[in-house]
Amino acid sequence: MSAAEPPGDGDDQLLVVIDPVARRSDGESVRIAKDVLSAGAHAKICLPDTPEEFARALSRRGARRPVVVGDDHALLRAVAQLHRERELAAGVLSLIPVGAAHALEVAHALGVPRGAVAAARTALDGAVRRLDLLVDDSDGVVLGRLRIEADGVLLSDLDTPVRDLSVTSQGGGGLADVVVRTGSGEDVTVEAKAVTVSGADFRYRADIQTGGPVRTRTWTVRAGAWGLMLPGPASADAAAGARW
Repeated sequence: MSAAEPPGDGDDQLLVVIDPVARRSDGESVRIAKDVLSAGAHAKICLPDTPEEFARALSRRGARRPVVVGDDHALLRAVAQLHRERELAAGVLSLIPVGAAHALEVAHALGVPRGAVAAARTALDGAVRRLDLLVDDSDGVVLGRLRIEADGVLLSDLDTPVRDLSVTSQGGGGLADVVVRTGSGEDVTVEAKAVTVSGADFRYRADIQTGGPVRTRTWTVRAGAWGLMLPGPASADAAAGARW
């Protein structure tokens, strides 16, 4: 499950958890990320084969800073576990995005660099950004976007039929952007700290995962609930000016 890597030149202590999907989908990017991280820090490499082993590796991280190599599923799994352990606010996560393009949309929307080298360097030398988190009343978490549907059936309140509702974390500030699409196709946009949906059974999509059916659910914004290593201002400016 785990293997110790030769210590790098840095003083940082890392726990590098490599998701099995990443190892199967892009072994070369995984190898590059391991090389960069091990050259710049004391890195312990963990190779879990199951979600249980993934969780066990994270829970035994000690003083090591966790770095997840994988896709949005792996990132969400790590954030959810640290939230359940009530240790999310105290630490900082890093992500090396490896996986299919459609499974990396949340990571890229959060600002994680796309390439393995750039992401690994950010994990070593980036800046910590505190991000908001959407938490529901069953202790589930949403990193980016929440979308609520009813399999094509209108969701209705007392006044106006509602076809679709999406909630997007602003990243910081403690508010979420809420967009309600009515039955007539009109969009109503508001900012809120909490959103409650009640009515007939409905399903919802939280980031990359689907939940439900449920009859009621409340999502609340937790301001600055978690920390993610992202490129510093200088790196972000350079990336914005680069031509690929």
